[in-house]
Amino acid sequence: MATAPAPLPAPNRLQLQLQQVDEFPAFLRPWVRNLVLRRAVPFTKTARVEFIEMSPLRVEVRLRNEPRVRNHIGGIHASAMNLLAETATGMAMGLNVRDDCIPLAKDMKMAFRQRAHGALRAVAVLTDAQRQAMQDTDKGELRVPVTVTDESGAEPVQCEFTWAWVPSSRPAR
Repeated sequence: MATAPAPLPAPNRLQLQLQQVDEFPAFLRPWVRNLVLRRAVPFTKTARVEFIEMSPLRVEVRLRNEPRVRNHIGGIHASAMNLLAETATGMAMGLNVRDDCIPLAKDMKMAFRQRAHGALRAVAVLTDAQRQAMQDTDKGELRVPVTVTDESGAEPVQCEFTWAWVPSSRPAR
């Protein structure tokens, strides 16, 4: 006999905030979503990270190749690539972590494979098992896959992020 799938968790605070964005007219939603998330993570505002898709299963962010994020050879700077990949994986964690816990970046690895051309996109995806683990335990860690592609469809950088989650405060003694 097959077991029933685990019930979906109730939306956390970040999910609820993003659901409020859905109440705006469709043409305003991207602008409002960027405004809300850039206020929550100010460095994303500095670099002008665009939040394309935000769901508990998949996060997609974009960074245009503009002067504020360029390196000396006209591509997107390595630090900006890191920001983009970290933002995608961090938002995936943030959309799934329980409200009584906080996500913390634990480890990152980046391997630069080739020169990036144009804007970059980063996509982070979590499995149902990863999402369930964050609901079932007060603390833990997991590897969050992320794919970074440029306008040609190439992957100029390969990234790996490990995130942890821990209780946001200690219980009173």
